[in-house]
Amino acid sequence: MVTNITNFGRSGLSDWLIQRVSAVILALYTLFIVLYLLFNPGLDYATWSGLFAQTWMRIFSLLAFVSLAAHAWVGLWTVTTDYLKPTGIRLGAQTVIILAIFVFLVWGIQILWGA
Repeated sequence: MVTNITNFGRSGLSDWLIQRVSAVILALYTLFIVLYLLFNPGLDYATWSGLFAQTWMRIFSLLAFVSLAAHAWVGLWTVTTDYLKPTGIRLGAQTVIILAIFVFLVWGIQILWGA
């Protein structure tokens, strides 16, 4: 029997809720970016930089980054648990996944909030 390690002892409802809420946030972020690009056809660096210089956009982007990390972890944990039965291989793959998600999250935050 596989124990649920994605949410530290809570039920699978938490995983389901994380997937749904993060998907909605990512959909809203994607929709906003697409609409922004459509309504700004002559977009240049100054305009794009100005958008991401605003605090609300940085917070929205940070929320999207964290949502992406959570969504990816729950989804990939589910896939590795379902398809990688040998414990050592599964834990190795999950460790690599956790490290990659962490690195990409920190990198995204550094790009977003860096000088």
